[in-house]
Amino acid sequence: MDLAYTTGGGIIGAAVTTYLARNHERRRLRAEVQQQLHRVGAVRDGVCDIVPSPVADRRRPVQYMVGERLLATGEFGLSALLDDGTDAERALRAALEDLIVAALSAGIPRRVLDFAGGGEERALQCEVIRLIDLRIGGVLGDENLDALMDACDDYREATVQLLLQALWHPWQNRLRMRARIRTLRGQVAALHRRQETAIAFLARPEHTRALAQRIASAP
Repeated sequence: MDLAYTTGGGIIGAAVTTYLARNHERRRLRAEVQQQLHRVGAVRDGVCDIVPSPVADRRRPVQYMVGERLLATGEFGLSALLDDGTDAERALRAALEDLIVAALSAGIPRRVLDFAGGGEERALQCEVIRLIDLRIGGVLGDENLDALMDACDDYREATVQLLLQALWHPWQNRLRMRARIRTLRGQVAALHRRQETAIAFLARPEHTRALAQRIASAP
């Protein structure tokens, strides 16, 4: 009888130890994802200026989202800079790579990460559009620019919430993921149209000439 109790106690103790170890590891992985998510958000929030891109960067193919550069920076031959002078696109891509590694380790589905990463890239592109418009005197108009930025913020927030739900409530998230992704696809399609319209308007010859003059005369 004593042996049975001893054996049973050992099995239970081992199970509890394993459970606690796994729970600690899950908490560590979740904390790492949260940290990387904050780092990604800080890149977009830290964009402060646009400058002409180096010649080598201008020769890179212009492809939206999946290519080397964002459409806005590639179209106008610009680079977005952070407060410390770092190229914002490179900083964002580096931060997203680290987020993907952390999130995959935490068990987050890849398609959730695709939306989260896309939301951050869309947000950076909107910030570049805003800075270009600011440089040439606000030709988009406050109403149009506000509508674009609001749509961008809503989409970005929705993608972040999808990631956080997958991180903290994975089983509940699986039940609702298909419907949420369908909604996100509608949001991103509408946002894409707004961004393309804004970029096409800013790319008119009179606006690109004004932009070049303003950037050339900047201190």
